[in-house]
Amino acid sequence: PNRLRGAVGSGGQSLAWNLAFEGDSAPILLLPFKLYQGGFPAAKSLVSLPLARFNGEVSVNGEAMEVADWVGSQNHNWGSRHTDLYAWGQVAGFDNHPESFLEVATARLKIGPFWTPPITPLVLRHRQRDYALTGLLGAIRARGAFDYFNWKFKSETAEVDIEGVISAPREAFVGLRYRNPPGGAKHCLNSKIAACRLRVRDKRSGVSEILETKSRAAFEILTSDADHGIAISA
Repeated sequence: PNRLRGAVGSGGQSLAWNLAFEGDSAPILLLPFKLYQGGFPAAKSLVSLPLARFNGEVSVNGEAMEVADWVGSQNHNWGSRHTDLYAWGQVAGFDNHPESFLEVATARLKIGPFWTPPITPLVLRHRQRDYALTGLLGAIRARGAFDYFNWKFKSETAEVDIEGVISAPREAFVGLRYRNPPGGAKHCLNSKIAACRLRVRDKRSGVSEILETKSRAAFEILTSDADHGIAISA
């Protein structure tokens, strides 16, 4: 297994971790493959290992907590600048479908003085199939809208229609300051205990399924707006 070790501390608070993780799921790309090789978009991400299992220990202010077969993922983000505004979501196993995995984002980019419309790429791995709704034109046609702190999205192809809601109360978020490589900083508002409800409809058969979790969804917003009511912890 791979291993993660580290520690951070500030203002009398400390966090340390010593974790091993392993799994055999194939990576998930949230962008079309060709976009990983160019300069657009400036920020890129992928899920290197979905449904990874973690074991080890996490310590908060010196108090140790055992981690035994916790399910999560290993992700990689990189680029020359942060996306100007986005909501990002992930579910590494739904309550009623623990083998299924969702990766979704709604983003807006600023090009000069102009903003793009919301762009919503989505990948759902469900019943041993990948529904990759990631094409640029389809992601622009998709619907995605979020506020503090509720997010609705809908995307479709000729094969499938996927509609979802991710939400969490304000107190379920922590705030972090993200430095932007070109300069300045943004606020990252992150929850790992959000709720998600997803409806998946197979257009060919007409069959619909509901995938949901009460508290296993990740929900993150990156914004330049400081009027969100979340204390910035670091």
